[in-house]
Amino acid sequence: MSSFPEVLLRPATSSDAAAIATIMRASLDAFAWMPVLHTPEEDLFFIRDILLPNQQVTVAEAGERIVGFVAVNGDRVEQLYLDPAWTGQGIGSRLLAHAIAGMCLVKLHCFQANTGARQFYERHGFRAEAFGDGSTNEEGLPDVLYVLRR
Repeated sequence: MSSFPEVLLRPATSSDAAAIATIMRASLDAFAWMPVLHTPEEDLFFIRDILLPNQQVTVAEAGERIVGFVAVNGDRVEQLYLDPAWTGQGIGSRLLAHAIAGMCLVKLHCFQANTGARQFYERHGFRAEAFGDGSTNEEGLPDVLYVLRR
């Protein structure tokens, strides 16, 4: 029997912005190789004023606590983050499956250094199609374009 509460998926609302920004920051901070480019206030601005109004965002909620989220824009998974304490529970798989349901072509970028995420996407059928040197992303880190065709 798990000590974790049931996790439900639901559309994000503007009132979720602070919790989503906190999860994104906690997830990014878990990687020593990830540069810190923005303040918490800038993270919140990004989530509240850019991400939520312009993308389809779904949150994973355990009890009344948001523990992860996924953001989709057209055929692209733009963001998928979990609270680091909630990884390994199948929540990321549920968020991804929900986000891409019915899509025939899905694209996403992942940092080359993020081996856990790369394995996760490959387990879900994504294939690496292009490797970048970091010159096209804000972090300046080498990345991978993953594509799923169904």
